[in-house]
Amino acid sequence: MTLPDVDPARLEAEWAEDKQVLASLAANGDRAEIVRPVDVSFRGDDEALDRLEDDAGELGFEVIEREEDEDGEMSLFLGCEQTADEAAIRALTLKCLQIELIYDVEYDGWGCTAEDGQTN
Repeated sequence: MTLPDVDPARLEAEWAEDKQVLASLAANGDRAEIVRPVDVSFRGDDEALDRLEDDAGELGFEVIEREEDEDGEMSLFLGCEQTADEAAIRALTLKCLQIELIYDVEYDGWGCTAEDGQTN
């Protein structure tokens, strides 16, 4: 699958938000090089989310769940295993913005827990 070019201004806007999340993780003792589950979410209509859900594996994700919010808007949550260093998160964000263009969905961000390397 050929992934489309993303508007550089959009990527930079998302990256500015990503850096805030990464700073918060670091403030909570995160070791960014540790591989962990990372989830991403997309909003859209059922047809678009169905197509994305069907292709999730080909895109490197596992389907976590689909959820309806209080306004009736549907979101699809996908997950992958990766580090949370700047390069990996920037690449993830770029891929998600490309998915947004291909599937006519709205990328709604990523999330993960801080990992300090200690067992619970």
